[in-house]
Amino acid sequence: MRFLFALLLFLTFNASANDYGQLIFEDSFERNESDEKKEEPGNGWISNSKSRAKGNKQLDLRDGALYIYTHAEADHAAVAKHPIGFQDGTISMKVKLETSKDTININIADSKEKSVHAGHLFNVTINPNRVQLTDLKTGRMKLEVREANKAKKLSAEQKKLIKDKTKTFKNSLELNKWHTVLATIKGNEISCTVNGKAIGSFKSEGFAHPSKKEMRLIVNKSAFVDDIKVWKKK
Repeated sequence: MRFLFALLLFLTFNASANDYGQLIFEDSFERNESDEKKEEPGNGWISNSKSRAKGNKQLDLRDGALYIYTHAEADHAAVAKHPIGFQDGTISMKVKLETSKDTININIADSKEKSVHAGHLFNVTINPNRVQLTDLKTGRMKLEVREANKAKKLSAEQKKLIKDKTKTFKNSLELNKWHTVLATIKGNEISCTVNGKAIGSFKSEGFAHPSKKEMRLIVNKSAFVDDIKVWKKK
């Protein structure tokens, strides 16, 4: 009887794990730079430090995790980028924030999509007080909307469009502790859990973009990330 229970538990666990699909990327950051002064994240990661932070280091391998921080001389938030490739899938990672002002955006992009600025498709935004799911492709990063916003000439319709393309969920994260964030994309819907708790879901047409080619971790101040996994369902 005890054996059958253990077998059932094993089969249930593995069925649940396989629900995410094919594992196409993972990184636990168990490595070090050849020189602490150099930005060497490894495993295919690149940053925007050269173009936006005058070459100053913004990605640092620390104690088996990746620390991302925006340098004082940067003119843009720090970005850690890695290629991916799926239509439907799941992204999981551990996140640790140090202060109440820290935020990390899990940004998914397709640089070949020319209808939006810099290929931005959508954000899963995590801060100590809330989670936001934002359709950027048909919202504020859509070229005509972004240009109108920069020129401060947004129409009432465009302002409503931007507002309707974001859904916010309250969620409290304890600072300086690790939290597991999981985002699943299926068709035009994203659902998010934090520490195994369902936070919420949001449907919007931009989420269904067929080619999700790059994951960008965008950090305005600082954040730690670890144990990143990406599964492809489709």
